[in-house]
Amino acid sequence: MSRRAFTPVEQRIDAWAHRRLDALSGGGPLRRALVEFAVFALKQAWACIFGAAMLAAIVAARLWYPDDAVVARTDALVVAAVVIQALMLVFRLESGRELWVIVLFHVVGTAMEIFKTDVGSWSYEGDGVLRIAAVPLYTGFMYAAVGSYMVRVFRLFELRFDRYPPLWATAVVAAAIYANFFAHHFLPDARWVLLALVVVLYARCTMHFRNHRTRPWRRMPVLVAFVGVAFFIWIAENVGTAAGAWIYPDQADGWQLVSLSKLVSWLLLMIISVVLVTFVYRPQPPERPALA
Repeated sequence: MSRRAFTPVEQRIDAWAHRRLDALSGGGPLRRALVEFAVFALKQAWACIFGAAMLAAIVAARLWYPDDAVVARTDALVVAAVVIQALMLVFRLESGRELWVIVLFHVVGTAMEIFKTDVGSWSYEGDGVLRIAAVPLYTGFMYAAVGSYMVRVFRLFELRFDRYPPLWATAVVAAAIYANFFAHHFLPDARWVLLALVVVLYARCTMHFRNHRTRPWRRMPVLVAFVGVAFFIWIAENVGTAAGAWIYPDQADGWQLVSLSKLVSWLLLMIISVVLVTFVYRPQPPERPALA
């Protein structure tokens, strides 16, 4: 099985991780565990680089961008998002193959944004020209950031899966999840049924990963990973709404914490991203010792 190629920056990160972990091979277990956790955290942070850059741009635009500038704040954010994406490609932080999945999730997210703002689920500032209906074009890049994280984490941790569900079944559930984001405004909300289907589908699936290709494999139930990622997206959402990038109806009179129920929405939306990423990186089983 061919290994997924690192980008040049990821090669340097991986080489640094190897040196640090190898240097502590004779140290105490606690010290080795702390360093391995630090490597894990740094690689996770690097996987989030697109989303972190977008979030930083949103916060900076709220804090320092002039309200009376010739170019509207939302348009400036569109330009910033395009620049971030271009730099990701110029510096070979993403491959052209991965970009197709990211663009597809961008389109999927923007289509949902247009509908959701029209029915009043949330709203954006009304100025700017780089928008479709009430949706500034930078919003699609926020969805693309989730796809960017997914494709990068597959490479950085060389993810493998035990008992991964059939791809056709995951695609059907992902399509149903996407349809429900629209349909629940007119029909009974099926999100809890869909959440149950996700649990049933992935309950037996275990994710295998390692901090470096010379280190032992670690295991984690894939559902735990899904919940963890959804939680951090929810945190980012709180930062984004606090910065006024968009607001929910209950935040119109003043910012307040985004409802924890949004965790379910983000987990379901993330399943769509996971399925799209499997178009680029087909889930592979863990490496097994060669049989005599």
